Amino acid sequence: MRRSEDRILTTHVGSIVRPEGLVAPAGATGGFSMAAAQEKLAPEEAELRDAVRDVVARQVASGLDVVNDGEYGKSSWSAYVLERISGFEVHPDRLKPLAWLGRDRERFPGFFAESDMAQAVANGAPAEVCVGPIAYTDETPVRRALANLRAAGDALDCEGQGKELFFTSVAPASTAYQGIDEYYGDEEAYIYAIADALAVEYRIVHESGVVLQVDDAVLANMYDHLMDQGEDVWQRWAQLRVEALNHALRGIPPERVRYHVCFGSWHVPHVADAPLRAILPFMLQVRAGGYSIEAANPRHEHEYQVWEDTKLPDDKVLVPGIITHHTTTVEHPELVALRIERFAKLLGRERVIASSDCGFAQSSRIRRVHPEVMWAKFRALAEGAAIASSRLWP
Repeated sequence: MRRSEDRILTTHVGSIVRPEGLVAPAGATGGFSMAAAQEKLAPEEAELRDAVRDVVARQVASGLDVVNDGEYGKSSWSAYVLERISGFEVHPDRLKPLAWLGRDRERFPGFFAESDMAQAVANGAPAEVCVGPIAYTDETPVRRALANLRAAGDALDCEGQGKELFFTSVAPASTAYQGIDEYYGDEEAYIYAIADALAVEYRIVHESGVVLQVDDAVLANMYDHLMDQGEDVWQRWAQLRVEALNHALRGIPPERVRYHVCFGSWHVPHVADAPLRAILPFMLQVRAGGYSIEAANPRHEHEYQVWEDTKLPDDKVLVPGIITHHTTTVEHPELVALRIERFAKLLGRERVIASSDCGFAQSSRIRRVHPEVMWAKFRALAEGAAIASSRLWP
């Protein structure tokens, strides 16, 4: 993983708004949507390859330094993995409450009643039921996606341009977050079975030569839901899942891994979000060389102050959100520079990589801002990083 050795590097969290040709068919949302999407895409693999090449080229043209495939080969940031592992069945007739929204459901009932999540909040979402042994059974999608990314990087000479490639995979805590275990009967055995399955994907990503990003929104999202049972309940829940993640990452050098923790890309009040101080002890345990956090949205921007008295290990980098998916307002480059400089002064300029808060498309059919706005935000990020670099390397 590169460091900002002579200027502030830029990246993003991963999910980019899909072009229309790659959007899954209407109604294909949630658990196993990519099956329908792949049925559409199967005769047109060239379309997917071309789309990945285009999105990599556009990231480079926007001024980003660490780029990916936009997650174009996935149905969503998390549920995609259920198409690749055994042991789970989605039960539409068994609805489970959206625990990962925390108590915001009770705090803002009027808001949720009028939101596009109203039905799911009121009724719950289909349960993902573990009914058998969990194992990674289909390596084809991840290998295809990595091949498309590497081909795009080679065609654009990304390495020659000083660019770096990364690829996202879900964390154990965020896998089957509507899950119900009816097979293992033991929480630790269940979580470690998920981790063992994910370890296969992590190894494939690492062996391809790109940086692995592990996505873990639910680790933070469960904080508010579990805190009413006691802080020790939340801590035990989180500790088990962090230890399982490290188990899955065994054998992969930490400097080839970055760990992304966020509070969900959904547009809700976010009062339920965990404070950064609560999740830092768990985040810093993860065997990663870089930590990606939200830091640009109104609920979390002030938390840069945490680093005044919290030490980031010397061999780690921070990848803070400097632009956010939460608003359609495009950040001014001078504001981008100011945010970057705050972190650089606290951590050291070489240990800051400027990023986005979260992905701009939680699934293939969901976009958080219009793509024109998203690309403008990426350009503002690069422009602001250049301004900050001119001040930090005078």
